[in-house]
Amino acid sequence: MSLFGLGGKKNPSDTGRRAHVIVIGNEKGGSGKSTTAMHVIVALLQQGRTVASIDVDARQGTLSRYIANREKYIKTAGRDIGMPDHYTVDPSKEAVGQTELDAELQRLRLLIEGALINHDVLIIDTPGSASALSRLAHSYADTLITPINDSFVDFDVLAHVDGTRFAIMGPSHYAEMVWEQKKVRADRDGGTIDWIVIRNRLSSLDAHNKREIERLVRELAERIRFRSVPGLGERVIFRELFLVGLTILDLKDATGPRALSHSHHAARQEVFTIVNAIGLSQVENAATN
Repeated sequence: MSLFGLGGKKNPSDTGRRAHVIVIGNEKGGSGKSTTAMHVIVALLQQGRTVASIDVDARQGTLSRYIANREKYIKTAGRDIGMPDHYTVDPSKEAVGQTELDAELQRLRLLIEGALINHDVLIIDTPGSASALSRLAHSYADTLITPINDSFVDFDVLAHVDGTRFAIMGPSHYAEMVWEQKKVRADRDGGTIDWIVIRNRLSSLDAHNKREIERLVRELAERIRFRSVPGLGERVIFRELFLVGLTILDLKDATGPRALSHSHHAARQEVFTIVNAIGLSQVENAATN
């Protein structure tokens, strides 16, 4: 399917608007990027928005497998639960030449530019490693969401910490890359990137490390300009839903044995907190006024 001619769908360009680009980025695997991306996609679909998604991490392909599982569920169950227009870009191999890399970058650029015209929202899932494709994707972000697990290992993606004094020594390579892409974005079209860091797998225990990480996140947010938002808790339900392509938002509330548990309701609220932090309604209102 071409992003440049989606018959039957409303075209945001008809109102002079461009899609809002949400990039899910972190140069470390296992932080919940794809789970976060899928839940944000479904939340926006349920709001009635047209959504495109691009998996720049096609070799790992977690988001693409999630969406494939969802497509299979829709066909099997006969439920129209909503699907994004999904696309993939396979990252370069180590030995690839500059010509091939340039072609891949151009493909990603065309996919992004097409989605800007034909959708309300574009969500891009990036790999857990540094690459030219990831940098390009970051440079198009209106909102950058960086999930981190609540640990010093994951915090190292944002900044280096002195383990003796628990003090921030300086920004990490990823934070410096984000800063560079903010400048690229500003030079390209005068736009800005709203950076949101979400802390996934938060422990319910008030542990010393948890308090220290919270303090460091607040301090770093002021220094390198991002917003900190609570993320998704450590819940078995997220892993189980992946296998059938569903999200916590697809589960219908009911009474009796099939009723959503307190944990399910809490998980739904975690998703809504992330989506509300993006502030997409306010962005759209500003664009139409």
